[in-house]
Amino acid sequence: MRKPYLLAAAALGASVVVPALAQAPAATPAIDRSTLHVQVILDKLGFGPGVLDGRGGQSLVNALKGFQESRGLTVTGKADPATLRALYPYRAARPTVEVTLDRGSFTGPFVNPMPKDYAEQAKLPGMAYSRPLEKIAERYHTTPAVLATLNPGVTTIRPGTRIVAPNSLPSSRDYPADATPAWRATLAGLNVEARVPKAATITVDKSDGILRVLDAGGKVIAQYTATIGSARDPLPIGNWKVLHVSPNPDWKMNPAILKGVSDDKKAQIIPPGPNNPVGVVWIDLSKEHYGIHGTPNPELIGRAESNGCVRLTNWDAARVALMVKSGTPVIFRA
Repeated sequence: MRKPYLLAAAALGASVVVPALAQAPAATPAIDRSTLHVQVILDKLGFGPGVLDGRGGQSLVNALKGFQESRGLTVTGKADPATLRALYPYRAARPTVEVTLDRGSFTGPFVNPMPKDYAEQAKLPGMAYSRPLEKIAERYHTTPAVLATLNPGVTTIRPGTRIVAPNSLPSSRDYPADATPAWRATLAGLNVEARVPKAATITVDKSDGILRVLDAGGKVIAQYTATIGSARDPLPIGNWKVLHVSPNPDWKMNPAILKGVSDDKKAQIIPPGPNNPVGVVWIDLSKEHYGIHGTPNPELIGRAESNGCVRLTNWDAARVALMVKSGTPVIFRA
């Protein structure tokens, strides 16, 4: 019997002419379109499944749990029949879209290779993407390897090339009137949804590695898997609040407060950009030196440790930034 939410797979279309896709791993796992469809719907609803890859994993389990809780369903973390019925009204959000790459996709600067030494990074004009394919992949909330799998036979990309990508397209790019042109460009470039609910409270739970956005009644209205602290830099349990949101921030590498960095190193100011260690946005908290922010490595969210802060994918961090304001309570829980 056909699953109630599943849409028929659209044709992937003809191969596109792309030096970038050939750089992705040759042997990548197959993409399950049913799984990708669920991921895409949850991503659009604000229950972040992490990278859109059609392969599932803990981030998808967490997203399903959050969606189930928000709809009053039994929380299983699985795409069970009741959950599929609840997702069915959103089935028009196709799992993939065919897009024509514009010149903006190839507009740099790009930095390749990216230096690993902080002192060398500090000399750069910006922590830019390494290549167009990385920029394109992040726009569609995925990785170069997934794009390679979705576009078999593609070896070169150029303006005008048509490719298949996960459907991360937002319903609106009507961003706040006070957003700067640079922040608007970042939000649009990451396909961040403009129509988002306002957060009454943010909770971050160390036990399950999840950031939850709650409304005034305490209902979960959005949820994201996060990288939360480490054994050396544990999450500071307690009640805090948002001080301000800093789009496209630079980052001060301060050895005095960073465990694992030698005190012999000099402090450095790392310039803004999507590959900045804190990503495209810093949500500053009342706990000194702590914030909610993005990452240059979205595929590692929930898997790698952080320096005590709360790290999300760039697109999820940017979406959360649109939900909060100065004074929004943030509760860190064990």
